[in-house]
Amino acid sequence: MSHEKFLGCIEACQACAVACDHCANACLMEPNVQMLVECIRLDRACALICQTAVTFMASNSPLTTQVCELCARICEACAAECEKHAHHHEHCRQCAEACRRCAEACRNLSIAV
Repeated sequence: MSHEKFLGCIEACQACAVACDHCANACLMEPNVQMLVECIRLDRACALICQTAVTFMASNSPLTTQVCELCARICEACAAECEKHAHHHEHCRQCAEACRRCAEACRNLSIAV
């Protein structure tokens, strides 16, 4: 099968990676960065797994389903952490939303494949 079947999930992962990178960088600029350490750590991990998932989907790897399942779990963890700060930081709110969309796309892909 061609990687075209993954396009929706690829787009969600790319958007999530961008949102996570933005959130991590914005968190580093906040006055009380110490409160955001876990958020930054998860943002970076999430961006990395999203980029990795895109690579697996683009190459139509037989391990895509497993990578996307892991991606969904990390996206959920990142979303949960970002939601803790969303009422104070718009970048965290946006990141949490992107992470939830990506987790859903990855889970749907795992079911469809």
